[in-house]
Amino acid sequence: MASLTPVIEHPDFLLLDEELDADTLALRDRVRSFALEHVEPVINDHWERAEFPYEILPALRETGIVGTYIQGYGCPGMSRLQAGIVAREMGRVDGSVNTFLGVHANLGMGSIYILGNEEQRQRWLPAMARLEKTGGFALTEPTHGSDSVSLETSARRDGDSWIINGHKRWIGNGAAGDVIVVYARDEADGQVKAFVVEKGEDGSHPQGYSPEVITGKIAKRAIHQADIRIENLRVPEENRLANCESFAGVNRVLKATRGGASWEALGHGMAAFEIAARYSLGREQFSAPIGSYQLVQEKLATMLSDLVSMQLMCRRMAELAEQDRLTDAMASLVKMTTSRKALAMCREARDMLAGQGLLLENHIARHMTDMEVVSTYEGTDSMQALIVGREITGISAFTRKRR
Repeated sequence: MASLTPVIEHPDFLLLDEELDADTLALRDRVRSFALEHVEPVINDHWERAEFPYEILPALRETGIVGTYIQGYGCPGMSRLQAGIVAREMGRVDGSVNTFLGVHANLGMGSIYILGNEEQRQRWLPAMARLEKTGGFALTEPTHGSDSVSLETSARRDGDSWIINGHKRWIGNGAAGDVIVVYARDEADGQVKAFVVEKGEDGSHPQGYSPEVITGKIAKRAIHQADIRIENLRVPEENRLANCESFAGVNRVLKATRGGASWEALGHGMAAFEIAARYSLGREQFSAPIGSYQLVQEKLATMLSDLVSMQLMCRRMAELAEQDRLTDAMASLVKMTTSRKALAMCREARDMLAGQGLLLENHIARHMTDMEVVSTYEGTDSMQALIVGREITGISAFTRKRR
């Protein structure tokens, strides 16, 4: 195979990473090393068996990245750019592990950090930062995904406890997690509250909390999502997150983590380009590497162009978020664009590998199907387009009303 060019070795065509400070570069390299040394060698086998690689957790803990943007409690307190770099480098190797980290740290721990009081933060966050306990985020329901604001799971105060009833679905870590933040609507005032549901010391779920791992997935198979039946689950008042009094609290958590899916999409796009470019130099047909053919070079150039566009959008998104200037419509435009481009790149790379692209050992099929998930969660491309469309026209496609 011909020697690899610098742009294949690290596809940063406009040299954006050269502007990173020393701490962020060290973080990038630390996460990259972890992913390549601990995740890549085992992930295909776990993905095929639909099992999470729990053996990587000690090494993940040693990276010091658990908790990303959270300040204190054993967490690193990253900038938005640094948190994005983590998602990019994880997504570049595998989506399932990145989703585990995002659900555990950004959504589960993030809910406790943003919506809990000081006692609650001290009670749960340090152990979660050390990965002694894993967390989840139970918001979506069978009939409320994109419109989770209309969630129907109910909570009723009963003395010093709350009685929760409902049905949650597509909950990452919802079966295996030790600490699950469940969002439910207070029957008394109709407002959404947050409750922490904990496993017992023996590892069993409390009575009334019945999770079942969703099987038969074609993507992100190494991270378990659960379908959870909740029937008369009793949660003590001390486990109600004190600073969540409405769905506005949920939005505060989602705002803090907004953009993570776009950075993961960028990682999958980088992987697709690298896999395709490397293969084009090693695969020979008609006595020449396929990378010498005009059609292949045109495809690679288009992929690199899309990749650079994604890199620029993600960097600008991080800058705006750090300045608290990132709007919903801006985040939606980046999510829509990065998801579409990364998925197209994965499909193109899979096609370039032909039959070899169907094998897990070549990684691209896993990236391609995992990108189908990224295009779906945190708002599908269509939902993101409607949010951007509302910003353009001033008319909501959801209500047909002007703002």
